Amino acid sequence: MAGRPRRLLFLLLAGTVLVSACSIAATAWLSAQRTTETLRAEQGREQAGLARVYDVVLGYGAGHPNWSGVAPLLEGLSRETGLRLRLTTTDRTLIGGTFDADDPRLAGQPSAVVDPLNVDLDLRKDSPADRIDPRALGPFQLSADEQRASRAGAEEDLACARGHGVAAEIRTTAAGRSYSWPSVWECTAWSRKTDAEKGALQQLNDRLLKCHLDSGVPFRPVFRGADGALRLLPGPATAVHEKCLDSTRRAFLASYVAPAAFLFVGEPVVRQTVVGLPAAGVAQIALAAALVLVLAIAVSFLLAGRVLRPLTVLTDAARRMRAGDLSARAEVAARWEIAEVAAAFNDMSEHLARAETLRRNMVNDLSHELRTPLSTMRGWVVAAQEGVAELDADLLALLEQETLVLQQLVADLQELAAADAGELALRPQPVDAADLLAGVAAAHQVVLDVPAGQELRVVADPVRLRQAVRNLVVNAVQHTPADGQVVVSGRVQGGEVVLAVSDTGHGIAAEDLPHVFDRFWRADRSRTRATGGRGLGLAIAKHYVQAHRGTITATSEVGKGTTFTIRLAREET
Repeated sequence: MAGRPRRLLFLLLAGTVLVSACSIAATAWLSAQRTTETLRAEQGREQAGLARVYDVVLGYGAGHPNWSGVAPLLEGLSRETGLRLRLTTTDRTLIGGTFDADDPRLAGQPSAVVDPLNVDLDLRKDSPADRIDPRALGPFQLSADEQRASRAGAEEDLACARGHGVAAEIRTTAAGRSYSWPSVWECTAWSRKTDAEKGALQQLNDRLLKCHLDSGVPFRPVFRGADGALRLLPGPATAVHEKCLDSTRRAFLASYVAPAAFLFVGEPVVRQTVVGLPAAGVAQIALAAALVLVLAIAVSFLLAGRVLRPLTVLTDAARRMRAGDLSARAEVAARWEIAEVAAAFNDMSEHLARAETLRRNMVNDLSHELRTPLSTMRGWVVAAQEGVAELDADLLALLEQETLVLQQLVADLQELAAADAGELALRPQPVDAADLLAGVAAAHQVVLDVPAGQELRVVADPVRLRQAVRNLVVNAVQHTPADGQVVVSGRVQGGEVVLAVSDTGHGIAAEDLPHVFDRFWRADRSRTRATGGRGLGLAIAKHYVQAHRGTITATSEVGKGTTFTIRLAREET
């Protein structure tokens, strides 16, 4: 046994070293992975920066006819994103930016082509299908005064719509026009367009008419909806109509937006990395690993001592118990998991000591229960043999009675043995416990307390349940004086049927109450079988009730009486 603590110490040390080594390796690997992920995240941020720059520059081009004032915007974006920017015409003439004029990247492929009439869907995924920037409004853009007037008209429409019971709200288009939505036909202030809007729409329809006539399709004019979108008037639409609308819009807006330009973005060179450790950091990692291992070994020695000392105490206590000392206890001062093991061991020791005490008491009680009828029978048989007593019918009846007592004792013990083994046979069926209580009360002449007309329906073995109630009643009668009272009652409480046997007897002391269902137990050890029963009735009753998946409890007050309560599941109807 002396080698086991050393073996445990070795296992603790080996486990700690292994965990430390794995921790170091995992830390190094995760550090390398984290570095790689950081670089990839940096690339993602640069891509997001490019998308941000592209969107802002594209918006500028959609709202201006040329790029003459874009230089300050590029410088601000460069400071914001940390990227070096350059904007040129399509023939690579410099417009503005932060690149050096001789930067070789200006001769390569541009990062993006900025064209308000042909949006790059990779950089602006929310662009419309026609790829025209929604901010390219041209003459449809309202001035500040026109926007205020539009807002006032929309508020009138909103009040009108709500007056018609419509839960409307005010929306504003990219051009600055406000309107009430959903619209109500009677409330049409949104349709009052400015002169500039009317002229622009007329010019657009004139161009569209020419395209339709040249294409040989019926003319379908375009209108501008409340949301600012240009749509063909309802009617049969063909691909030619849609193509004409697209080409006409582009030609119409070309003079209001900046021409296409090349955007160059200076991105830092991405450093390549692999999953592993750089050579420059090997010495530092090795030193850190050595320090971790030394610390792990020191901690292992400390933990091993704290583990082994309580285990030694437990081992000694177990050996004493094996030698027959049921009073052996493991006194452990630790407050961690080993203390729970010691507490479980001590609880087991106490349980074994109690079980041994109960076993001895049961043997003594069983010997006493058998001795009395056997002594009586032997005395009368000897007297008959010696001619002192005549072997007549009365003597035979007495011997038969004592034999029946022994037979009942054996039968009770068999019932308890079957219950302990889980082999207690039940024949459950629907039973009205009210009828059962009435029968028991009548047989033993006790008071019945069941509400009139109430059915106490349960699924139970009527024989076993009747025996359980009978045992409780017999116990109550035996412990109740002649002027006392025993009451058998039944009630329905929620989903349970509650049966109770109450008496006004001597009562049971609080310290004795937990033992009332123990076998051969009597509160007064001086009581005999003739005056106190065999001490098995309550134990049998408990097993019968538990076999029905019910509960049985006892409450008592010395000098006032005792109540036994059975709770069973109510039969579902």
